[in-house]
Amino acid sequence: MPLPARRHPVSARFPDLFDWLDSPWSAVLPFGPTQTFRVEDFTEDGKYMIRAELPGLDPEKDVEVNVESGMLTVHAERREETKENRHSEFKYGSLTRTVTLPEGADPDKITASYDQGILTVTVPVPERAKPAARKIAVGHAS
Repeated sequence: MPLPARRHPVSARFPDLFDWLDSPWSAVLPFGPTQTFRVEDFTEDGKYMIRAELPGLDPEKDVEVNVESGMLTVHAERREETKENRHSEFKYGSLTRTVTLPEGADPDKITASYDQGILTVTVPVPERAKPAARKIAVGHAS
């Protein structure tokens, strides 16, 4: 799955289909059993940051972050069970998102942390040297 799309001013006026599918209503839609979670990505201070909403999970047991061939995958397993007198209910599901890492990202230096339902993955990205500006001479056509 590619990186989350950037919004353009014109398209911001209309609801994005993927935002709608990521909504809480997606569990009741007839499009299939695939579930997902919201992800935001941005670059800040030489780091590519990915933040994912994963509330109510135990990061040590339920969340897995993998990197392979320039792709970072976040996989989570949601398991919830409630038992009351004469009634029990369980909810479960597998949630997965994959993003393409920026060129030059070092997979050995990727870190992840989980706080208050938000998984944050930090990917150091080496700063690329900007090409030097140069003046191009314009000649007369013969």
